Amino acid sequence: MLDVSDDVRAEIGDEEADLLLAGDNAPGSYDCTSCRTPGNSERERTSTVLFVGEETAVLAFAHATCIPSQVVTVSEEQLQGAVASITGDSPGTAAATADGTAPPVPGGQAVLGITSGLVLIGGDLHPALVVEPTAPIARPGTTGPGDDFLPLLIEQGFIPVTNTAEVPSPLAGWSVLLAAGQLHAVLQPGSEGSGQVAWWQAHQALSVTDGWRAAVNRTQRVLLYAAPVGSIGQQPREDLLRDALDKAAAAGKLVAASMPLAGT
Repeated sequence: MLDVSDDVRAEIGDEEADLLLAGDNAPGSYDCTSCRTPGNSERERTSTVLFVGEETAVLAFAHATCIPSQVVTVSEEQLQGAVASITGDSPGTAAATADGTAPPVPGGQAVLGITSGLVLIGGDLHPALVVEPTAPIARPGTTGPGDDFLPLLIEQGFIPVTNTAEVPSPLAGWSVLLAAGQLHAVLQPGSEGSGQVAWWQAHQALSVTDGWRAAVNRTQRVLLYAAPVGSIGQQPREDLLRDALDKAAAAGKLVAASMPLAGT
């Protein structure tokens, strides 16, 4: 019950792909490279995920309901970390914050900080990502001191948040790419139906906690909050992060949306 995408087949070759599909090299039992919970390729649809570095490549497996079969390009350093994660040689880290490059709209580039955490809504813990630029974001083609970060996101379907006690509404076409238990990208619809492209791309994959992965495995969606520079800051604890979100919402400086893992 393996899925091998055309991109993966092109990388590993027809012979290896056919052997996988025939079950000769199927993994049987495995730990999903996305949610890190057990899977079995003989009983449930399973995606082949190929991590490709500068010099080496590693084939991993995931629940088809978590992520589709795909090729994930990573640095050689990230690949070695992924190997350690896949083989269980490393417990991983609980890092909360990372930087990445993202175009808020086609043609514009901005450096965004992103923080992972759990947000309590209605008695349930929800996996969340909080995005904040390191500087004001100008609309592409304009100059000046203005900050158009939130208007640009609202134009793409994000909703202003006035009450953080409510789950943000879904945003069609957007998703979060989690692979080898780490956050790699936030994806948005491409232009003219060309598939998804990276809105935010990690410079170095962001490790998330076991609790965050367990929550996303349960809810099958991620809450993405965004605020202008200086609104949230890097909060060391989730209760402080929630307080910062509440203050940003009260000040009219918070937008949000919910979205699935890539491929769900």
